[in-house]
Amino acid sequence: MATELPGDAHAQSNLPAVTVDAPQQQQRARGASTKPARAAARAARPTRSTQPVRQVTPSPSLDQRLYAGNHGYVAGTSSSASKTDTPLIDTPRSVSVIDRKELDDRGVTSIPEAVRYSAGVTTGGFGYDPRFDQIYIRGFATTTLGDFRDGLKQYPAGFSTFRTEPYQLNSVEIIKGPAAVLYGQSVPGGLVDRRSKFPVENQVNEIAIQAGTFDRFQTAFDIGGAANPDTSLLYRLVGVARTGNTNFDVADQRLLLAPSITWRPTVDTKITAYALGQKDETDASVAALNRNGKLLTVNGQYLRSSDPAYDYLKLTQAQVGYKIEHRFDEVFTFRQHTRFGSLHTESRYLSGSFADATTPIYNRAAYAVGDDQTSWQTDNALQADFVTGPVTHKVLTGVNYDHNIWDFKLGYSSALAAYALDIRNPTYGITGTTPAYSSGSRSTQQQVGVYVQDQMQMGGWHLSLAGRHDWADQTRINTYTNAITGQRNDAAFSYSAGLLYHFDNGVAPYVSYATSFQPSTSMAIDGSVLAPSEGEQFEAGVKYQPRPDVLLTASAYDLTEKNAAKLAGYVNGVAYYASVGEIHVQGFEVEARARLTPELETVTAYTFADAEITKTTVASELNKVPAVTPRHTASSWLNYTFLNSPFDGLGMGAGVRYIDATWTSNANTSRNSGYTLVDLALRYDLGKLAREFCGFQASVNANNVADEQIAVCNAGYCYLSQGRTVIGTLRYRW
Repeated sequence: MATELPGDAHAQSNLPAVTVDAPQQQQRARGASTKPARAAARAARPTRSTQPVRQVTPSPSLDQRLYAGNHGYVAGTSSSASKTDTPLIDTPRSVSVIDRKELDDRGVTSIPEAVRYSAGVTTGGFGYDPRFDQIYIRGFATTTLGDFRDGLKQYPAGFSTFRTEPYQLNSVEIIKGPAAVLYGQSVPGGLVDRRSKFPVENQVNEIAIQAGTFDRFQTAFDIGGAANPDTSLLYRLVGVARTGNTNFDVADQRLLLAPSITWRPTVDTKITAYALGQKDETDASVAALNRNGKLLTVNGQYLRSSDPAYDYLKLTQAQVGYKIEHRFDEVFTFRQHTRFGSLHTESRYLSGSFADATTPIYNRAAYAVGDDQTSWQTDNALQADFVTGPVTHKVLTGVNYDHNIWDFKLGYSSALAAYALDIRNPTYGITGTTPAYSSGSRSTQQQVGVYVQDQMQMGGWHLSLAGRHDWADQTRINTYTNAITGQRNDAAFSYSAGLLYHFDNGVAPYVSYATSFQPSTSMAIDGSVLAPSEGEQFEAGVKYQPRPDVLLTASAYDLTEKNAAKLAGYVNGVAYYASVGEIHVQGFEVEARARLTPELETVTAYTFADAEITKTTVASELNKVPAVTPRHTASSWLNYTFLNSPFDGLGMGAGVRYIDATWTSNANTSRNSGYTLVDLALRYDLGKLAREFCGFQASVNANNVADEQIAVCNAGYCYLSQGRTVIGTLRYRW
């Protein structure tokens, strides 16, 4: 759901170990002489004066202890792609999984940072804006409706969203292409599922401190394991405290506490309860000052259109939920995941305009925005594993219910002289009162979905068929007048099919088809809410996994969004829309996740996307490329760890990210320049220096090393991307 906001604080769009026994020695041939063997044994036997050599086993490195059993950057399964633990090599669609080791190696501090080395993904279409996780998948924004946490949607508010702390995640999973058949309403490009840290049997003990550019200081801890000897009770507690800023004087403060507990009363039953409390402060508008369609600079410096001293966005969020899993017998397993969430935001900022093309005075007014959001979701699924003849089935049937209420409030002042900014001598540090709220709305959304999926296997063949029916309702009212301003009930059927053959040599070609739907909030000329837009994708590809720590995926796809809302005109100054928009994207992606040698790991990706607007109400946009959609993107992260050498304990990482030039608008009249950015990492296991430092690791991560300040113009407004950040981390694990 997107909200039209004044000024430049725009809401984002559609916000085992294996033992090999040696064969028994054959019985000695009758009459064979044993004298040579006995002589050799006597020669090898130590004399009384010989001291036996003590075999010293090298102590494992910190990384070896941290990620025991880990296959580098290659995840074995995806919980999100099919809602079952299906191996990625047997999943007939393109999925990327970023695990905890990769997140740590790259020093990830946000979800966009986590996903930007994955094929098919771009970030920062509106520059740097910490309010939102700006992520595009296959050309479509997943910022709001593609935001999932542990398989449940995180609904957005209008001016803010649930913010996810990467330290509290175990992995990030990216489903590419329509995923409505399992998750309901969503965008055609796919979704990002943030997978939380939950209790595990092995003991987890970590404390970390960070310091970095822009006065960043953070402490964090992750403690958990078994609470009793029989491991029937497990616990985990994750916490983060951060203060500081980012570039452009944007505040970056956070307090987070996330406890969870798992009880296993029997071998067939597992119950996990969890909670998350988080309090953030950042800025409401990080927009750079624009003039004549470009970013304005004074003495080579970009200017904020708001004032950091006045500007703030204070967010408080909470989530409480539980997960139940019970295995009835060899066939049936039931799972339920239910979560309640609340989000409260208070924000204010300054924004304005120049009176004419030559004046040096930027006249500003004050704005205040409030968001209150509550959501309740539950997903109930029954899995049946059985065999019919030569075919093995994994059938999943489920019911999913989502309920979301969002209250939005807006207040503003007239342009005030006290807030005016003279660009000849720009001065910041202005404070003032917060405008009272003068308008507001309430939006209520409900969705019920019933789905069934059958994953069938016969030999190397894997066939997946799924269907889902959804009923989605929405109502909007003016909270000052109680007048209904929008109402609509929709029903939609989504389905998918995938076929894959897994050869013994690790090659697995596949084909798939999937659909999606996305309810609209835009109004038609008669005041009604428009019908949902629809997505459709054909995909073919091949996966190759010769061993557990190598996974290569190549995919080609044809993806179309139909019936999207497009501006159709104005009546008395009020915009109305029509369901005529269509975007067609044909693309090719390659992603390699591999441990090339025991020392060297990589994740390398390339994406080609040919996007075109094929239907629209705006003649100048027809057959053009959608704004900020690059044709080519490429990235490669290499991670090298020295083993059994004089540099044992040292690790290094280097990454390169390339984004092709993009159009600044759908009319394709001007372009944003392409750019290449470099990221670096260095870490050292301090336990290699001395035994008393065992468990300590120091690391430094630098992103955008050259401090390239990238300007991104999108639909008539230009934004500034994030500059260089350098963060040092000292962690202790025991």
